[in-house]
Amino acid sequence: MEDFEGARKDAYAIGDLQLHTGIWTLDDALIWGGAVQGDACNGERSLRIRNKGQVTTTFEINNVTMVYLKHALFGKDAPAYWKIQIASSESDFKDLSGEITTSTYSLKLDSFAVSDTGKVRIRIVKLGGGRLNIDDVVFKGSGDPGIVVGARGTPESHPEPQQASPRNAMRGNDAPPISGDNSNLLLGNPSNATIDVINYTNYLIDHHYFVLSYNRDRGTPNWVSWHLDETNITGAVGRQDNFAPYIGIPDSWYAVSDISYAGSGFDRGHNCPSGDRTSSHTANSATFLMTNMIPQAPQHNGGPWADLENYVRDLVRSGREAYIVMGSYGRGGIGNKGRIETIDDGKVTVPERVWKVVLLLSSGEDDLARIDKNTDIIAVDMPNSNDVNSHWKSYRVSVDYIEQQTGYDLLANLPKKVQQTLEESIVVHF
Repeated sequence: MEDFEGARKDAYAIGDLQLHTGIWTLDDALIWGGAVQGDACNGERSLRIRNKGQVTTTFEINNVTMVYLKHALFGKDAPAYWKIQIASSESDFKDLSGEITTSTYSLKLDSFAVSDTGKVRIRIVKLGGGRLNIDDVVFKGSGDPGIVVGARGTPESHPEPQQASPRNAMRGNDAPPISGDNSNLLLGNPSNATIDVINYTNYLIDHHYFVLSYNRDRGTPNWVSWHLDETNITGAVGRQDNFAPYIGIPDSWYAVSDISYAGSGFDRGHNCPSGDRTSSHTANSATFLMTNMIPQAPQHNGGPWADLENYVRDLVRSGREAYIVMGSYGRGGIGNKGRIETIDDGKVTVPERVWKVVLLLSSGEDDLARIDKNTDIIAVDMPNSNDVNSHWKSYRVSVDYIEQQTGYDLLANLPKKVQQTLEESIVVHF
């Protein structure tokens, strides 16, 4: 069985890798972070394939009659499409299966019958969609398979990944305007954050595609605010996965890095989602700065939280626009290693609760003037826990409730009577 444990490949670039069963060629595929990064795996690691990547055995297997493997989606990605191929010593690769759709986040076992006799090679081909995890590949047959099962991959030849270099957030032509309609802070600055470094627990950072209040002592944002419309979710680019420290953190502060969460049992959870910024590489890359991250329980991040993000994007695709604020508070979440209060040697606080407020309008102009007491609004407050309920609607609250927990003024730029009415309500449906 090939379980992909013991070796690693840190980049998607094509390359050969010595695994337990032999040498495999990984093209637009890697083996790296495991569950801490969002991989579905039976153990510490699994194979991850993106775009139209493929993974091929360079070795041949004798007398194989069945191939078994487990597959699942990486993180909270959209469904993935793929197939498995086979090649004999005398022929090119041909399809062993039709197109397969993977739509679950937990590993599912599938089997494939092989009619070719003699020596064969196996290839897994990604056809599109979200990133795909593969684990526990088993070759079953009769007689000697011809595989010399060797030692596990050699970690010393694949050292721990180096911390990414700090980088800035660049402003592209697709960034929301600085002020006015569609700006990220149109509804207000919830905590009156400022750019004064003395204000180290409420430090204002503008990443152009979203704006946030950063807390030096927690190593996370207090809140992140952004506008969302159809121009932001064109799908022009996919996930960049280029996590990095933010170069603009004041020199005397600790800069949380892309590897600060490694081994913690928590995801690097986006505040402004990658999926809300797919109009350009610049836009999507901004969401992978660590100033946009919190330690988020994997089942929460990939479950009801992802469902809410997708729900809002679906509304936007149907003719709406949204003003969104997300934040977190408290201390101590429940991840893959139980309840933990801090990670990265105490430099990053794990929040206890995660909240979001979404104000929805029909697409249009002069947004502040169009907001009234009948405007649709969603507010949720969820535990940062793997034990979270499966549906986000179970956690609907009023905006007033979130303000009571955080001390923020979330709709400060609205007329007082409109603000009061919207903040008291709990939207049940649209």
